[in-house]
Amino acid sequence: MFTPSLGFVLLFVANPQKSSLFYQDFFGIKPIEESPTFVMFALKNGVMLGLWSKYTAEPRVEAPSGALEICFPSEDVDALYEEWGKKSATVAQKPTDMDFGRTFVVLDPDGHRIRVYKLLEENR
Repeated sequence: MFTPSLGFVLLFVANPQKSSLFYQDFFGIKPIEESPTFVMFALKNGVMLGLWSKYTAEPRVEAPSGALEICFPSEDVDALYEEWGKKSATVAQKPTDMDFGRTFVVLDPDGHRIRVYKLLEENR
């Protein structure tokens, strides 16, 4: 019987080493696996984040970057935005209040969306 449990997320990138440096800087962690075409990070909750060269992935990658988001909760959205604002990311959305809570979005070097959020108390 299948029990759904998210093991890892793969982002298809142009340059895994360049993307690795971006995520090391933003997340403050080192990859657990690294090769010229693939990098893997172990996130704190056990989910893995893989960065795979879109040129070597099979089947061939057809979708453009930015078609999905990876989302991370934060207790202080504005403080994290200030910290990340000093780094080399493109800001897609400054901190704002939305119907679900406070949030902002930055883009990685390939244009993948990284959303940081804090849910409203009533949504928890």
